Formats: sequence, structure tokens, C-alpha cells
Amino acid sequence: CMGKKVVRERKILEVHITKGMKDGQKITFSGEGDQDPEIEPGDIVIVLDEKEHPVYKRNGSDLAIEMNIKLVEALCGFEKLITTLDNRTLIVQSFIGDIIKPRDVKCIMNEGMPLLRDPFSKGKLIVQFNVEFPEKGDIPSATLQQIESLLPPREPIEKKPEMEEVMLSDYDASASAHQAYADDSDDEHGPGGPGVQCRTQ
Repeated sequence: CMGKKVVRERKILEVHITKGMKDGQKITFSGEGDQDPEIEPGDIVIVLDEKEHPVYKRNGSDLAIEMNIKLVEALCGFEKLITTLDNRTLIVQSFIGDIIKPRDVKCIMNEGMPLLRDPFSKGKLIVQFNVEFPEKGDIPSATLQQIESLLPPREPIEKKPEMEEVMLSDYDASASAHQAYADDSDDEHGPGGPGVQCRTQ
């Protein structure tokens, strides 16, 4: 001990993670910290740092995922496979008539995280849907007319002479941001650009 009344010692502590423990939760080993003859030994505190999952997001005892489905699946039902965190495979079913709209949220009971003090019970698995629509030109015009005949009719509008008809165009957010930056730059430096002065005759 070199006269210091203490001996340096390496010790391995085994940490048990209980099902359902959360990010930031602490595990304390009492009296396992540094020791000194003059003071009581301290504690070692382990703070859990929950690693993010590429598919599942945790919200308390619930888990959340996003699911992409095609328009035909949103209207006519589907069967999708989900692999759980404990490597089970779930068959998620939606039947004809259960129409799913974009950003709809459904849940599967008892497929979330285990409850901390009741590991045999679980939270919910929350599923948010993204509906993938066909691209322009994927469906022939004749087929679209057939589809329209099967859907509820459009809501008519009353046109008046003073009204103006306009057309929708595709929007490019990145190009608009670039143009806004260019406009701001022109406002700052003038139409001649930075470092350019008008020459007088």
C-alpha cells in the first residue's frame, strides 16, 4: 500500500439490465466506489444510454414504426410482415373496407416494450402509414376513367365570369431555396453584383 493505507484493486461489476428499463435510468452499486480509511466508500452509478434503432422508435412503453403501403393496399387491404425486436414475425392484416389514409395511425396491442415491473405485459406497437401513390403516366387514361366511375363523385363548383383558371405545376423546393438566396444576394449587392459599381459618363 506504500504507506497510503489503500490498495489499488481491479474489480469487475456485472450489470443486469431488466426488461423495460429506460434511457437515462440509473443502476447503483453501493459502496463500490473509491475507498479511503478516512471516509466511507462511495457508490458507482451506471446510467443507461439507449441506442437508437433504425426501424423502431421508443415512446415510454410503446414502440412506433412507419409502414409504406401502395394505394391499392390502402383501398383494398393488405398483409405485411413485421420483424419484432425479439426476432418474431408478425403478419399485419388490413381487410377490404378498412381504408387507410396517408399518415393514418393504427396500433397493435401488447407488441411494444415490456413493462418494467410487469415484464409479461407490454405496451403498444404504433404503426404510422405512408401511402405510395402511382407516378404520373403509370395508369392509362381509360383505366383512370374506370376508377373514377367506382369512386364517390367529385364535388362540383359554380364557375363565375370574374373567376380565373390556373394550372398546377411541379414544385422544386431546393430550386426555390436557391432562387431565394440569389434574390437576397441581389438585394444586398445591387443588380451589378458584389464589387461592381456603375460608371458615369
